[in-house]
Amino acid sequence: MTRVQQIGVVIGLAIVAMLTILRAGDPGIFKLIRGVTFDEYQRLVPRIFEPMPVRVIDIDETSLREFGQWPWPRDRMALLVDRLSEMGASAIAFDVLFAEPDRLSPRNVVRDVAGVDPSLAEKLPDNDEIFARSIAGKPVVLGFGLSNEGNYRPPVKAGFAFTGESPVSAPPYLGASTPLRPQLEANAAGLGHISLNPGNPSPVVRAVPLFLTDGEQLYPNLAIEALRVAQGASTYVLSGAPDRAGIMTSAKIGDFVVPLTAAGELWLYVSPDRAERYISARQVLAADGASPEVAAAIDGSIVFIGTSAAGLQDIRVTALGENVPGVSLHAQAVEQILSGHFLSRPDWADGLEILLIAVLGCLLVVVTTFVSPAVALICGLLITAMALVASGISFLYAGLLFDPLAPIVSGSIIHFAATSFKILVIDRERREVRRAFGHYLSPSLLHRIEHNRDALRLGGDDRELTMMFVDVRNFTEMSERLAPTDVVAFLNTLLDALSRHVVANEGTLDKFIGDSIMAFWNAPVDVADHEAKAVRAALAMRETLAELNAGDAFGFGPDQEVSIGIGIHTGLACVGNMGAKTRFNYSAVGDAVNVAARIESSCKEVGFDILISDSTARSVPGMALIEAGALPLKGKSSRTQILAVVGDERVAASLEFAALKVAHNQLMQALQSHSRNSRKLIGTAKLRAVQVIGGLAEFYERVSRRADHFREVPEEVEKSAAD
Repeated sequence: MTRVQQIGVVIGLAIVAMLTILRAGDPGIFKLIRGVTFDEYQRLVPRIFEPMPVRVIDIDETSLREFGQWPWPRDRMALLVDRLSEMGASAIAFDVLFAEPDRLSPRNVVRDVAGVDPSLAEKLPDNDEIFARSIAGKPVVLGFGLSNEGNYRPPVKAGFAFTGESPVSAPPYLGASTPLRPQLEANAAGLGHISLNPGNPSPVVRAVPLFLTDGEQLYPNLAIEALRVAQGASTYVLSGAPDRAGIMTSAKIGDFVVPLTAAGELWLYVSPDRAERYISARQVLAADGASPEVAAAIDGSIVFIGTSAAGLQDIRVTALGENVPGVSLHAQAVEQILSGHFLSRPDWADGLEILLIAVLGCLLVVVTTFVSPAVALICGLLITAMALVASGISFLYAGLLFDPLAPIVSGSIIHFAATSFKILVIDRERREVRRAFGHYLSPSLLHRIEHNRDALRLGGDDRELTMMFVDVRNFTEMSERLAPTDVVAFLNTLLDALSRHVVANEGTLDKFIGDSIMAFWNAPVDVADHEAKAVRAALAMRETLAELNAGDAFGFGPDQEVSIGIGIHTGLACVGNMGAKTRFNYSAVGDAVNVAARIESSCKEVGFDILISDSTARSVPGMALIEAGALPLKGKSSRTQILAVVGDERVAASLEFAALKVAHNQLMQALQSHSRNSRKLIGTAKLRAVQVIGGLAEFYERVSRRADHFREVPEEVEKSAAD
């Protein structure tokens, strides 16, 4: 083992130890990621909704519109209990707090009216008494909430029996609760807390505490208290750890055994929210009684009464990402218990995940240090796949929750750290050579040299390229007025700003020739839509130059703007290494290069800044293009059709360009037919052009002098002109 490898192993093992200790501490970010992972499992395989004897009586928006705003008078709640009891509900659980006297009670209303004889108030009915009489002797479970004030704790209506060590200290702590009305509390068959995730900052309800504790007494939640009352059971049988107090493992509620977390929580395995779960309170309270369908749904069911009205703010988020009424989660907890489909995270899961981080981390350190990066990467991917598959199978077939991300993320960090160290130390010479040559070669060419042994040989390949030439207008005149250092500063500012758009659009910068740029697309690697990317680069150069002029970036003053000409052509060229064996350039030569250069030179004659050939134009049909005539280019036996690039697809879709296109086409027809109306049409086109782009004004001013460019010329005339 070399010294470098020894250092790599020591650093890698130190990182493994740090990550193992971090996971053992289980910081909040780990818990959050673990919760999100388990949510994704449920979203992939949610609990299937099965018809269960569980219903939610929903105080929904429709019910509120019919019976008035919340809270309702408690004589109406009494009527609701009577109706549900008559229909055969096995338990009636209220996810509603009855902590204050009913302010709508006739006795309370009259008592608050000035001048009314107090004895009269005593003769009026009291809604709380009506409600209390209604729930007496019925399977009604009332809910209580948690409070930060006082020390009141409700009575417990059930007994508790324990197996193993006492689990009384396991659940979340109950400091105080909201007191219920005494007569309601006394007449209820059961009392349960309605808190779904006390002390948990996450908006997602993943696990529900089935019990709370004050250190001496346990308090059940609304769902299991309703299940107990529905079965007529009197005692909860709780299982604790055989050798350690303060841990819960399961709870027996009547005929049902529920696996719990160590803190007495039930992992919710939710099904998608379904309308079949809900019955509107309006249907139960209908003046002519509930329908037979509603009565059949209530008969024998555990009924939870709550609200889905958004204004009452009892909306929760499930693991499936759905916003549901809080009361429906109590109902889903009972559904889950009745169906027997549970999720559980074994007590030893944390230990297993910590052990995996340590063992697999050490393995990755050794593999990454002593074998090739490719083999190390394959090992890392295999470990990742195995962790995901094992975790997924455990969830799918056993409902077990194992976190695959902690080992995977830790392994990825270890692999990345070890690989980075290897690259930084062992591959130092290669990086130094690359850094040195990076000053002389373009990134694309350097990549070819690194990965292709034949890249340093002379020669080239024929392939279709899109060529671009960019030139500064009136540069000679400009340079005569400037000092040489100012000329260099001007060129550096301009060429740097313009050439960036070539690279940004996947082009290759061939060379800078004085005040000119030569670039091409589709070499040394294939570039999809290279014609369109070249045109987009030209349009971006136009915008950049306008910004530079507007900001006086060259220091010439606002009255002296810099202008450029751009020529683009697509055709066959030879591209490759050209020059001597000891010194050469990666460049392109051929007719396509010459045509692009000639098109750029024609910008001055045409009076427009961006011109392209028809071969390029055929590949960018969505751009805003107009005919610029068929120009005789030097060295070409026939004229070349040229088009002016007005703008991109957004400009092409504008109404202003559509109007310009109509006027331009009319002008083209007039020029071809030698119409005397052409001058008037030039004026019309110029007016339309101003609404699209200002640079077209000079273009149309020169059209009359270039009328021959828009007319067909016999082939023999063209040949003689070329000769």
